[in-house]
Amino acid sequence: MARYVVDVMPKREILDPQGKAVLGALPRLGYGGVVDVRQGKRFEVEVEGDADDDRLAEVHRMAETLLANPVIEDFTVHEDGPSIESVETTQPRDDS
Repeated sequence: MARYVVDVMPKREILDPQGKAVLGALPRLGYGGVVDVRQGKRFEVEVEGDADDDRLAEVHRMAETLLANPVIEDFTVHEDGPSIESVETTQPRDDS
């Protein structure tokens, strides 16, 4: 089974209200020095068979027709490789 990743981001000239909301919240949470945030989407697509140029092209067509809106979004498609580093995504909250 082959796995591909499609990363979708709003084009630079398109307003990103979600990114701006995150940018505004970070200093209130104690994170300084952040000058810009853009929020996008990530799709992980698994297809039957081995990874090859034909399957990559097929996933690229999927991105063009369904996963991204090429008028307002840019996207990249690449084969998903093994993770180099595991990052814990949830941390215990200290409510004391």
